[in-house]
Amino acid sequence: MIKFPEGFYFGSATSATQCEGGTENDGRGKNIWDLWYEEESYKFHGAIGPGITSSFYQNYKEDIQLMKQTGHNSFRTSISWSRLFPQGYGEVNDKAAEFYRSLFLELKEQGIEPFVNLYHFDMPVKLQEMGGWENRKVVDYYKEYAWTCFHLFGDLVKHWFTFNEPIVHVECGYLQCYHYPCKVDPKAAVLVAYHTALASALAVKEYHSMKQGGKIGIVLNLTPAYPRSSHPEDQKAAKIAELFQNKSFLDPAVKGAYDPELVTLIEKHGLLPEAVSEDLEVIRQNTVDFLGVNYYHPFRVCAKASLPNPAAPFTPGYYFDNYDMPGKRMNPYRGWEIYPRGLYDIALNIRDNYGNIEWMVTENGMGVENEGRFKTDGIIQDDYRIDFYKEHLTWLHKGMEEGSHCIGYHVWTFVDCWSWLNAYKNRYGLVELDLETQKRTIKKSGYWYQELLKNNGFESGK
Repeated sequence: MIKFPEGFYFGSATSATQCEGGTENDGRGKNIWDLWYEEESYKFHGAIGPGITSSFYQNYKEDIQLMKQTGHNSFRTSISWSRLFPQGYGEVNDKAAEFYRSLFLELKEQGIEPFVNLYHFDMPVKLQEMGGWENRKVVDYYKEYAWTCFHLFGDLVKHWFTFNEPIVHVECGYLQCYHYPCKVDPKAAVLVAYHTALASALAVKEYHSMKQGGKIGIVLNLTPAYPRSSHPEDQKAAKIAELFQNKSFLDPAVKGAYDPELVTLIEKHGLLPEAVSEDLEVIRQNTVDFLGVNYYHPFRVCAKASLPNPAAPFTPGYYFDNYDMPGKRMNPYRGWEIYPRGLYDIALNIRDNYGNIEWMVTENGMGVENEGRFKTDGIIQDDYRIDFYKEHLTWLHKGMEEGSHCIGYHVWTFVDCWSWLNAYKNRYGLVELDLETQKRTIKKSGYWYQELLKNNGFESGK
């Protein structure tokens, strides 16, 4: 029997844009996903945009009952910045404040601890028109937004996160064209990363100053960089990949400072932003209380096969190539490697190199296409997802036994949700969503997850 400590948080995660639905809902302003869908709907799988999603805004009370049936003692969602502040600043939308207060109260009354994230890829359109995270003024607006959330909901919410996967809106928005504003601009990417780290630290400062008795952290998608071989150049490639992919946000958030090697590399390419000493001091003094970790797959790299073009726009791939390791286990629907041991490696890295800070798994999951083919007697028999959870929990448990201070495990996600450009291509939920009727049906994994919470663990051989 693999048993977890008493009080261990089991639950799931989602985000406002991916579950709430609707720009028309009670005064919610548009965010960049609404705008992008209006401009280029063909880029979204099946031309499905963020308009309906899983209608959590209307159905949250019924959904919370389903959470209880699927083994939740905790749940992570986000607040939609553009719902609370339709312009991104200025007047609060009272209906949004009422909705979130009612949501968090309902969770608490049903014995489900809310974990609340402030930003999940969803910049308000009005602020994006000002330059988004490239504009230092937007950092100040974010600080005001964060303070407002703490002020309105801090009596109910005792676990906050400043950002979800900030490296994603940096890379996908400013290097790879997977997120709005679809730029390839390395100087802007570095500035956006810096302003995001600063915004996070300012939110931490605001929260601590209010003395509400809770904790505030940041959610990072940590993808351990594994070298192809023990050859020094492969090892060097993995080290640099780790600097960009993981340490770029992990170090300022937990240690209050950037890794000097990363700063040197950024400076070498002429990309270092102007940083005022007061802002760097804010980052230094306002580190997180705990850490959220999203883990889906490892990052395998090797030394460059050929010299990079010095005239091309800089990307971290200047220093390494992705390594296509023979024989790896794959989730063919998402194109990601399945490597449960990575969670153990993350646990030990946090233990050994980050002061053994308190942390939790905030996302771990498996997206599968066309799940209806696995349906028997009206229930999706997603044994593949149960096996995925078991393997990752086994390695997580091993890391905890060896002293890593993990307090919880959240899967992605509760009910099948809309997933950015992929829309509903892959389903991740413990609960099936019928897009036409919005009907919810618990999958086999949802019933297994209920047993997991009830037993505070599972039999490893079953």
